[in-house]
Amino acid sequence: MTGGADDTPIAELLRSWREPVLGRWIELVGETVRGRLSEAEVRTELTELYGLVERALAGDATAGGELRAALAEISRARARYGFSPTETAIGVFALKQSLYEQIRTTRDQRAYSELIDFSSFVDELGLATFETYAAAREQVIADQTEQLLELSTPVVRLWDRVLGVPLVGTLDSARTQTVMETLLQALVDTGARYAVIDITGVSAVDTEVAQHLMKTVMAARLMGTHCVVSGVRPQIAQTIVALGIEFGDIVTKATLADALAYVLERSGLRVVGEPEG
Repeated sequence: MTGGADDTPIAELLRSWREPVLGRWIELVGETVRGRLSEAEVRTELTELYGLVERALAGDATAGGELRAALAEISRARARYGFSPTETAIGVFALKQSLYEQIRTTRDQRAYSELIDFSSFVDELGLATFETYAAAREQVIADQTEQLLELSTPVVRLWDRVLGVPLVGTLDSARTQTVMETLLQALVDTGARYAVIDITGVSAVDTEVAQHLMKTVMAARLMGTHCVVSGVRPQIAQTIVALGIEFGDIVTKATLADALAYVLERSGLRVVGEPEG
């Protein structure tokens, strides 16, 4: 394959050394992704990138955009599959090492003069790759956080038209919003008259947490649902009193069992144990 009249020296070198440089690049990257990507997958990715690098350095007006788009897609995939930033960056920077090793082997003095500009070119690609990786990773983390919030705020059916919302861990603004949305949607779906919000698993209750609870109760009340807060342990009760937090007319119970018994009584129902004997 012969170069065009407008080829730069570095583009000519990459074309003439395609087999050894590309082969070494595949080898270097393959060492970092072994067990997660097959050799065939790595070869396909890098062969495409190598061709785009050749074209971009030869002055192809469209190749630069195609190259950055291809690198961005690879970076996003690496972020989704849990590759580290270093592993992702090596996928680009290893091309410099591969070319440098070939220059040392051939002792081509003309090639040394081209290496600095080529190194800067690859560095720019590497930085763009890292920025894309970082943005993709942040999105992955945000999506996972949202999923965890949804999983950590289940709404369960305790009895006919009675829902339970067991809370565990820390209750902050974001999680409260998720609790509220999940509960209100469940109320629409079930038409429940009562909801028991159980805070047995909440590590601590302060003014902010109390406000979040009250907002959730008020939102449910606007839907025509009566809420009961259960799991008010002695330590939490003391904290609430010490902070001067007022729950107003919100019903609170020490245990989930007490709350459920209260709700059933309000519903005109009574749980009777089996007779002994």
